[in-house]
Parts: sequence; C-alpha cells; structure tokens
Amino acid sequence: MKATQALHNLGQSLWLDTITRALLDSGTLERYIRELSVTGLTSNPTIFEAAIKGSADYDSSIRQKTQAGLSEDALFFEVALEDLRRAADLFRPIYEATGGTDGFVSLEVSPLLAYDAAQTIRQAKALHAQAGKPNLFIKIPGTPEGLPAIEESIFQGVPVNVTLLFSREQYLAAAEAYLRGLERRLAAGLKPDVPSVASVFVSRWDRAVGDKVPAGLHNHLGIAMMGRTYKAYRDLLESERWRKLAAAGAKPQRALWASTGTKDPKASDVLYIEALAAPDTVNTMPEATLLAFADHGQVSKTMPRDGGDAEAVLAQFSQAGIDLEALAVQLQKEGAEAFVKSWKGLLEQIRQKSAQLEKSS
Repeated sequence: MKATQALHNLGQSLWLDTITRALLDSGTLERYIRELSVTGLTSNPTIFEAAIKGSADYDSSIRQKTQAGLSEDALFFEVALEDLRRAADLFRPIYEATGGTDGFVSLEVSPLLAYDAAQTIRQAKALHAQAGKPNLFIKIPGTPEGLPAIEESIFQGVPVNVTLLFSREQYLAAAEAYLRGLERRLAAGLKPDVPSVASVFVSRWDRAVGDKVPAGLHNHLGIAMMGRTYKAYRDLLESERWRKLAAAGAKPQRALWASTGTKDPKASDVLYIEALAAPDTVNTMPEATLLAFADHGQVSKTMPRDGGDAEAVLAQFSQAGIDLEALAVQLQKEGAEAFVKSWKGLLEQIRQKSAQLEKSS
C-alpha cells in the first residue's frame, strides 16, 4: 500500500498545493486522484503567478479575455476559474461521496483586501457565485480585519478556507468567527451546514528561527506549534458549543496543515507529512512533496490528541529567546505582505502578456 493511501485511510485528506493548466491538460491531476489518494487542491497568487509566467498555456485565454475588454484582477479571476472549475469537476465525485466534507478546490480573494473586511465580504460572495461550483472554497486571510469577513461570509453561505494562520490563538480566533457565523445562521432559521477549513502554516516557523536557536531545536518549532493547535482543535470539537451545532447539521471546520514542503535541505523531504498525520484533518502539500511521500514516506504514528510533548518543546524555544506570540503576529503580517507582492507580480505578468498578445494578433 502506498503511503498516500495509508494516510488517506487514517482519515487525513491529501490536497495538492498547486494548480497549472498543464496539470489538467496532461491528465496528471486525474492520475493523482486515482493513484495517490489526492482529494482536493489549493491555490494562491504565488502559484498562479508562476504558472502564467512559466508557460504559454494561458496565452490563448488571456488573449480572448483581453479582447473581450477584461483586464487586471477581473481577467485573472476568469483565467483562474477556468482551471479551478475543471479541477472542481474532477473532485466532484469525492465531494458527493463524502457528503460535502472533502473534494474541494480553493480560490483566494485579492490579497490587497487582507485588511478590508467590507470589500472582502463582497468579493468572496461574488467570486463564489462566479465560480458556480459548490466544492470551491474562497480563501480569506485570518487577519484580525479578516475575521469579521469570515463570520459574515459563513453566515451568507460562502464556504471559506481561512488562510494565513500560524498559532493556536490565531486558529481559535478563526474558529470563533466560523462558529459565530453558524450560530447566526441557526438563529435566522438557516441550515448551519456551510463548510470551512482553517489553514495553519507550518514550515515558515522553522525557517524564521533556523539561525536563532541551537541545532538540536532545528525543524521542531513548526511541528510543536501544530501539536498545540491540534489539541485546541480536538478540544473545540468536544465542546458543548460545537455539539449543539453538530446536532443541528453543522460540519467541523477541519484543521488544515499548510506550507508543508520542507525548506531545510538537511531535513527529510517528508518531515512535516509524517509528523502531522492525524484523522479529521487536511494536509495540503506541494507536488514535489506529494511525490516524495508516495515514493518513500511512512505512516507510523498519529498526532497525539493532547498535543503530546508540544508544550515542552515550545518551552525550550521560549528559553532560547523566541517570543512565540510576537513571531506568530510577524509571520502573519509577512505572509500577507508576500501574497500582496505575488499579487502585484501576477497582475504585472498579465499586463505584459496582454500587451504582447495584442501586438502579435
């Protein structure tokens, strides 16, 4: 049995953290679903920037949409949705078979809106309607300003992938927004069955402290932070507040481990996949990591429900001078800034392609 199948059997969903038109056109994504137990997919501005810049696969689509009068972000979202609708259709049987728990793809709102709740709410609703696929998540950053947008979007029935979470506290704030959205739906006589995932980023923790802690602590911070977060996740699912919502038909907002590609070349390329195996969660991984795990990964243990030794490990980082709370805020801020940079690069790439294609047509 492949390690990917074993992880799937454990109850963890394997999602691919990339999308390209070539992945769809070649049948590779379909093969990953069939052979590697991939049951979902995520995207972000960085992924699309690389996909459009690195090939001519999108030229025809960009040309057509430019000639139709589209530009900038409107053109991008149309191009992105062409890919994501196709992917959503491939995952639709999984979505149906799991009762709407799995089989999702994700599209992110403009990163420029990370600190603008009102505009995020409007764009999230519009993009989900534009996509026309029930198994498409709209990604909204879990920044303090994004939390009201998450709550309102859930209330309005928009499936949300909360992104840019790093710590237990940030996860719990996102979960609170989700719960409030569901409770408002119940109070309004609506079904509380709007799906969501909470994406907590892993590897950026270790990259941030790599040269600031003793060698014995290298590549341990991200896993320990996820252990702490996983305990909070399990505790929430056992709470009376959640049980009331579940009894009314609500689905758990599953914890999703993001940024799980190993950044340290000295560490195992499947470090985070093996360490974060846990039922009722999602692991979204880069293509190279997926293939590496399928080739030589092992599923030998699962994450302890109580966090295991996470707190003891985190105490060592605190003793080494790492302010975990401040670093979580910094990482979220840097993550939002990185997506803005990629977004601007993406739009510039589209402008250049549009201009070049118009000249050659």
